[in-house]
Amino acid sequence: MWDYSEKVMDHYRNPRNVGKIDDADAVGSAGSLACGDQLKIYLKIKNGIVTDAKFQTFGCGSAVASSSILTEMIIGKPIEEVRKITNKDIADQLEGLPPEKMHCSVMGYEALEDALKGYEDYQDLEDIRNDIEPKKEKIVCTCFNITENLIWDAIKQNGLKTVEEITNYTKAGGACGKCKGLIQDIIDTYYKKEEEKNGGLSPAQRILKINTIIEKQISPELQKDGGDITLIDIDGNKVYVKLRGKCSGCKNSMLTLKAFVQSTLRDAISQDIEVIEAGE
Repeated sequence: MWDYSEKVMDHYRNPRNVGKIDDADAVGSAGSLACGDQLKIYLKIKNGIVTDAKFQTFGCGSAVASSSILTEMIIGKPIEEVRKITNKDIADQLEGLPPEKMHCSVMGYEALEDALKGYEDYQDLEDIRNDIEPKKEKIVCTCFNITENLIWDAIKQNGLKTVEEITNYTKAGGACGKCKGLIQDIIDTYYKKEEEKNGGLSPAQRILKINTIIEKQISPELQKDGGDITLIDIDGNKVYVKLRGKCSGCKNSMLTLKAFVQSTLRDAISQDIEVIEAGE
């Protein structure tokens, strides 16, 4: 028996914004009845703001809860903010979903993405510029009609590393299993590209190298002038630090220290590193 949060149960028992908007400005769908789950979402948009959202879904309690809370998350929000919502955000708002039910949050994300793609102000600019038909997405899992892009997004947003995790989040590979080899290839390709982007370093190796550079190279240099640095956290390309110096209350001085740290890390590892002072 799966363990559901009180918030999931609340949105399942009392779903918000159920229904259809006849004059919707954007409509998106995900899943299919053949797969067991289907979601359709309707949006009203005015001056770049989602003013109303409703949904219709056929699926389990997690699908209902994910769809319900998604509408609450987007009503009153600017389109640009809505476009940044991921399936992880949906699951977090529900205070978590069992791994086997994460595909319900992915379905909500996919339906929202489909709706925004159809909204006239958010057409693919490259397709418009070249006046061509949008390219068809490659189907990886024919049993559940799951595309390569959806699997790629699930890996990127959730840090998935196994075929089993992909199945939990997207259903891909959950029926005949013939696509599991393709799914593994996508996983391998994603992390190979990430390593190449990070100078051939895995995420763990990158963190270790940042630590080493701060301890062996940056800290001794700052200490020469009475300053120092403490590493607080590393989140992707963001490096959170606490800087101390002779002029710790002088804004310009601290910016100079920060610029030195960032420049050193970028030269040694990659140009996408961003140094952020704790408390910023």
